[in-house]
Amino acid sequence: MIMETLQGENVVLRPLRPDDADDLAAGCADPLTQRFLPLLPGPYTREHALWWISEGAPAAVEAGGWAYGFADPATDRLTGGGGGKRLGNGVAEIGYWVAPWARERGVATEACRLLAAHVLSQPGNERLVLGTQVENAASQRVALATGFTREGIERAGGGRRDGSRYDRIVWSRLRTDSGEPTPRVLPDLPSGELTDGVVTLRPLLAADTEDTFALRSLPDVLATSVPPVPKEFDTVAEICARAQSAWLAGQRADFTIRDAATGAYAGEIGLYYWESGTQQAMTGYSLMPQWRGRGYTTRAVRLVAAWAFSIGIIRLIAGTAPDNVNSHRVLQRAGFEREGYHRARLPGPNGTRIDDIQWVLLPDMERPADNDGGPDRS
Repeated sequence: MIMETLQGENVVLRPLRPDDADDLAAGCADPLTQRFLPLLPGPYTREHALWWISEGAPAAVEAGGWAYGFADPATDRLTGGGGGKRLGNGVAEIGYWVAPWARERGVATEACRLLAAHVLSQPGNERLVLGTQVENAASQRVALATGFTREGIERAGGGRRDGSRYDRIVWSRLRTDSGEPTPRVLPDLPSGELTDGVVTLRPLLAADTEDTFALRSLPDVLATSVPPVPKEFDTVAEICARAQSAWLAGQRADFTIRDAATGAYAGEIGLYYWESGTQQAMTGYSLMPQWRGRGYTTRAVRLVAAWAFSIGIIRLIAGTAPDNVNSHRVLQRAGFEREGYHRARLPGPNGTRIDDIQWVLLPDMERPADNDGGPDRS
């Protein structure tokens, strides 16, 4: 079977050649490629590259699949690769990787778009799937940009060389889909962060694990967690590593709170969008002790609320324990009004239940005049 060349503006999909071996080896030996394609040989050598070019890729194509090299249209240098196979019953699967010297240039998005359109144009292919690791936010962005729909997490759906398993997200695109970018419920921040000049909110990342673990291990923070059970460091690391995936899925947006002048970590705040159908979201927050009493939490809540209303959220709620007076003051200063009292709503320590006060903020509610936020302790 002969593969046709697929021509794009910034990438060309073509068969691999022997003179691609050095770039193929370098790209597949890259730590990020190895992490997210864990079945590749490791370390990946030039001999592995030559085998794939001369035997592996041709065999995949002969079996009815696809195996392309991604190349720069101007230089013909290899910038990545991708391909796929038929799974039967009208279903096919694709995957892709991009070399470190070609990342953040839109290569993966354009290549995936070309590859997906080509595969779905073949007779008998009605459904196209791809899988991404939950921590691989960059690949999830490619899936969204090329018209794939997130279907869910396939537990232990992927395998590694050592026999261990990992969760992966399953994405699909049908022949009847337009291929236009999939709309997102929670968009990216306009400038990558939110700030009022005093505090800055940035998306939670894997690099924030140590600070997040230290904050969530504080006794007073743990006491207001739901449930109030301490988490191991590895669990917090996984939460941080998967935060961007949850944002891209439209489930929640987690931020670190930082001092705008120094960039120092001060705490965390989240927007939890579990009721997108009713346009209701919830916020929650915690602050490190050394940053309390400066109005930082109030400022952070105001920033999150303004952003939430700007993206179409209509109703923002928060919950506090009846005795958490400091958090009551934060919400009042941010313009929230007390709306209800829920008895025994939340799990407490040792099998107990905790009452919960619900607060609400709407876009048209009158809010206190902006000032320094006033002292708060949350």
